[in-house]
Amino acid sequence: MTYSKSFPKTIEGRNFPTWEEVYLTEEEEASVEEQARQEHKKVMKECIEEAKTIFQEMGLKDYQSDLINMAIALFRKRAAYSIHHKEQKAKEKFDRQFK
Repeated sequence: MTYSKSFPKTIEGRNFPTWEEVYLTEEEEASVEEQARQEHKKVMKECIEEAKTIFQEMGLKDYQSDLINMAIALFRKRAAYSIHHKEQKAKEKFDRQFK
């Protein structure tokens, strides 16, 4: 099942918009997921480095498990936007189709 998202389409002379469902093709969805995976790898590496820096600045002992737990917390915060990539792609497709 491919990703879908509804967007409001305003029609002149009507008070309320109609909602248009936009579906990503399997290829579009796979492409977006691959881009997100590559970005997530990069972000996780940055989070690990950032966690190391925080431990050093705070004078904490950088036990691997603590370091990774902090990196994961940072990563989760940043990766919370992963669905944003699909929504953005669907919005681009909506804009091309209806504007």
